[in-house]
Order: sequence, then C-alpha cells, then structure tokens
Amino acid sequence: MVFCNAHLMMKHNNSLSFILSHTSTSKFVFPREDNLGDMTDAGQADLPKDGKYEGFANVNDAIITELKTLLSADVLTDDHGSEVPPTLLASALTMALCYIHRAEKECPVGQKLKSRLMILKAAPDVSAQYMPIMNCIFAAQKSNTVIDACVLDEQSGFLQQAADITGGVYLKVPQPVALLQYLLWVFLPEPTVREQLVLPTSVHIDYRAACFCHRRLVDIGFVCSVCLSIYCQFIPLCLTCQTRFKLPALPMARPKKKKKENTAPRK
Repeated sequence: MVFCNAHLMMKHNNSLSFILSHTSTSKFVFPREDNLGDMTDAGQADLPKDGKYEGFANVNDAIITELKTLLSADVLTDDHGSEVPPTLLASALTMALCYIHRAEKECPVGQKLKSRLMILKAAPDVSAQYMPIMNCIFAAQKSNTVIDACVLDEQSGFLQQAADITGGVYLKVPQPVALLQYLLWVFLPEPTVREQLVLPTSVHIDYRAACFCHRRLVDIGFVCSVCLSIYCQFIPLCLTCQTRFKLPALPMARPKKKKKENTAPRK
C-alpha cells in the first residue's frame, strides 16, 4: 500500500489499478468492478477531508477490505490434505491488458498513455499456463507496455521472459523483510529514469518452453513446422493444426555379398 501511495504521489496525473489474483478468482480491487466504466476513478484523488488524503485512503481501504475477504474465504473444497489449485496469473494479466487498452482508447487526443504492469508474485509457476501467459507477454510487447516482476517465493521463468521481452525489471527479493525498500528503489522509477540508475540484472534467464502435450518444461523437444507447437516426444499428428508428419524413409540394408573363395584347379 505504501508503494501504491508513492506511485500516486510521484505525479498528479498518475493513475493506479490494483488486481488481486488467487487460486479461485482474479478481480479488480481498485478501482472497484462496479466503477470500471469511470477511468478517472483509478487515480484522481479527491480534495483533502479531515486532514486525511482521500486518494490514499480509498486505495488502502479497498486493498485491506478485499484481502480480508479473500483470506477469510475457504478456497479449498476438499480436505486440507488436497493439492492447492494454481494461481490464476494468466487471467489477471489478461484483465490488466484489457483495462490498459480501454484506457488508451479513451485517452484524449494529443495525449499518450504510458502504461506498465507491476507483478508481485508469491506462488510457483504452473506450466499449464505457459501459452496464455506468453500470449499476454507478446500482447504487452506490441502495445509497448512494460512488465516488471517482483518475486518473493522462487524463481519464475515466465516472469523472467516477460521482463526481458518488454524491457522491464525482474527481481527475486533476497530478503522479504526489506520488500518496501526494493519496491521503492527498483520499481517506483519510470522506465525512462531507470537508465540513469544502477539496477540489478538477471544473470540467467530461463527460456524453456512447456510442451503442448503434457505441459512440462522441456530443454529439447519436437517443433511443428507449421504452427510451431512444441512436443516433448515425437507424435505423428500435430494436436494444434492437425498436420501429419512423415518419418524419413530409412535406407534398406543391402545384403552383403559373399566373397568368392579362390580355389586352385586340381590337376
């Protein structure tokens, strides 16, 4: 919440949208879903009242209320020993890109909207979401939307690719206690200002892709020559474009000729 307030405080025309993604749902926290039609509600603050800045209060109250509601809800329908479903990161990215696209269409003539996505992730990657997440990454690259990623739990190959493709910053927080310091130092400055700062860089980026058949990350796989689908093993029919593959005919082994034995003529 301090990071969100700092973003709104940087410029008077800065706006904010907060999306919460969990195992069961992805929803707009601020602005509220019933106020999404009013794009100005996403960051324009009201006049101060009773010594409290209403712009910050609206954001903080909305985040606290939605987090309490989400954490108090029982998201597991089975026993506690069952596996927790994956986080719906792809749906949250889709909602954010659609919101940015609508904001760009409603932007006044002569003004340009500089949008960026900040992802705070505390869940492991799910290989089954590889395709929708990559589609969101390429859509963000086409719309010149920068994706920043701050990871708390374990390294995320998907977000490493997202930050590298869109020109954002990827950071695995070494000390969660100092989360606010990393947010204000690395992610608060605009992309144009970051060129003047010394920011941490990703030494190794995991560009492994997930196969279309088993949704597993593979180092070496088979790629369809028509639709570029990836498979971890050879299949005769592409599951995406229904292209049939033909194995090259193996050369037939020729039988070896028997050597003629040199026999001396009998006298």
